[in-house]
Amino acid sequence: MHDPTDGPPGETPIQKALRLKKAAIDQRPKPPRGGRFQAEQAAAHTSGSKSKPWMSR
Repeated sequence: MHDPTDGPPGETPIQKALRLKKAAIDQRPKPPRGGRFQAEQAAAHTSGSKSKPWMSR
């Protein structure tokens, strides 16, 4: 049985940490793509007046 935490021979601790971090990120659930959710996110992002309080009068 091969341990997934074992990297290629000669792998540095930094390379191992980066590989494990990428694997952990890949395991995370992805947000839904397209459709109403994406439209809401885009609309919320473009209306940036709340993030710029100096723009309001």
